[in-house]
Amino acid sequence: MAKLVGSFAASHAPNIARSWDTLQDDTRDWLTTRYDELGKRVKALEPDVLVIHSNDHWINFFLENMPAFLIGVGEEHDGPPEPFMQPIFNGCTFPGHAGLGSHLLEFAMDADFDPAYSHRIKIDHGIGIPLWRMGFETLPPVVPVFLNLMEEPFPTPKRCLAWGHMIRDAIEAYPEDLRVVVLGTGGLSHSIGETTMGWIDEPFDKACMDLFANAPDAKIASELSRMLKETGNGGAEVRSWSIAHGAAGGKGFEMIDYIPMPETLIGCGLAEWKFAA
Repeated sequence: MAKLVGSFAASHAPNIARSWDTLQDDTRDWLTTRYDELGKRVKALEPDVLVIHSNDHWINFFLENMPAFLIGVGEEHDGPPEPFMQPIFNGCTFPGHAGLGSHLLEFAMDADFDPAYSHRIKIDHGIGIPLWRMGFETLPPVVPVFLNLMEEPFPTPKRCLAWGHMIRDAIEAYPEDLRVVVLGTGGLSHSIGETTMGWIDEPFDKACMDLFANAPDAKIASELSRMLKETGNGGAEVRSWSIAHGAAGGKGFEMIDYIPMPETLIGCGLAEWKFAA
């Protein structure tokens, strides 16, 4: 049977890639050392597959097709089409895992979720930036899972926590002997395309960290629902952290590090949920 051996979260601000060569030295050093640490922890778990949750950025979704959740079930996925990402991946494709992806889809349906699916999806910067900065020599197969955080209505924090618990159950019900790591990407606070663009809401970020460290699911869901109405639009991406939290069974949260980072326009954070696999 498959085992969930790790659950993590990381920011994915596009300026990490777009502005990498012109970032201040201390910013670039912080990003390098923290994402290296994330990569070290993930690689130490020797994952056979990565199940990575992110929000789409108008790459795969548009107004005529806006699913709440979408699972990539193909054997291969296309690399990022964004111009600032293409030099990093140089037209490469990402290995998928059709068996686990299809299993997650069927398990989700049986659990009364209704995700969409794709046999070949585009991996955008949301997944691409953490994978790039973690420094894999050989990338494990990836099952990408995308959320709609572009046009309301969005999946609620409560639904995302439930999805995370379901994902763990689905992984542990998969008959093949696989070591699986879950990663949620996005956040923390930021504001894009709004009059508050550039605002980093540190109280929101710290409140999120405290909730994941100390609160039960019901409180996390209710507090995030309230807080997300009062922060910048990019804070919605904390839903991917909620999924990682749910997958970890709602315990074991540990911040690798956090810093408000004006150069990338975000509150930049990386985290691990430590639990017995």
